[in-house]
Amino acid sequence: MSDRAALLKGIRVWLVFFVVCLVLSGITAFPLVHELHWAEQTARSLGAPEHLPGLMEWIGRVRDGLDAADADHPFLLYGTDWLAFAHLVIAVAFLGPYRDPVRNIWVVEFGLIACAGVIPLALICGPVRGIPFWWSVIDMAFGVFGAIPLYLVRKKIKRLEALTEAAVPGGAAAPAQ
Repeated sequence: MSDRAALLKGIRVWLVFFVVCLVLSGITAFPLVHELHWAEQTARSLGAPEHLPGLMEWIGRVRDGLDAADADHPFLLYGTDWLAFAHLVIAVAFLGPYRDPVRNIWVVEFGLIACAGVIPLALICGPVRGIPFWWSVIDMAFGVFGAIPLYLVRKKIKRLEALTEAAVPGGAAAPAQ
């Protein structure tokens, strides 16, 4: 396998991994009420109330809020439907770098900026909304862990770009195959 083909394969594998994670995190926002009940039952069966009482208190508080919203104001949950939809739409944008990484590196860079933006959002909006700091740290971890594959993809795209420019007379980048 040539260096170019190996780089392209690595880029695509990391992009597929990132997109799958993005889609999974998005679709889990649709059945939020049911998921939270399931998560609470699972945590109880694993002994979390004895070992992690703060977590169980938080899960109970969030469950109560979601149950109340679902019963009395279900339109509020429409916001999480849009959150899920946004994840799915953003995932579609990564088809560009999958097809032609060099030309569409800007999508990867946009993703890196979005991952970085998770941190100030969690630090500012978390306290405003009464989110415990430890939960904001979990939210920030999504930005950090999301940035890792995108950073690796960007590095590989830059190497692919350098290989492509060296192989094409005049330095014009050839599209990925």
